[in-house]
Amino acid sequence: MIGFVIWILLAGVFIGIGISSLSAKKATGFWANIKRPEVTDIKGYNRAMCLLWCGFGIVMIPLGLPLLGGQNSPLAVISILGLPAEVIGLMVIYVCVIERKYRRKS
Repeated sequence: MIGFVIWILLAGVFIGIGISSLSAKKATGFWANIKRPEVTDIKGYNRAMCLLWCGFGIVMIPLGLPLLGGQNSPLAVISILGLPAEVIGLMVIYVCVIERKYRRKS
């Protein structure tokens, strides 16, 4: 039960990041320790980032449901393998869709 609560709190953090990126005045960064991208439409880019992070947090919540099955539940494999797949999907969506659409062509 404690693991599920922590999982939900972490999903809430990602949803909070998404909501805060919606009201940001500058382009929201995605990668750590890398300069923010030059974008053509800051408001549209930040809205896309909001949808990306909020969607990540919302999809993360049902992935944590198997943690309610108890300490040695075999269903926990769904959470263990589902989260890395979701993170890879997050990076693919950012690079192939959002960054390609909003990055300023130089």
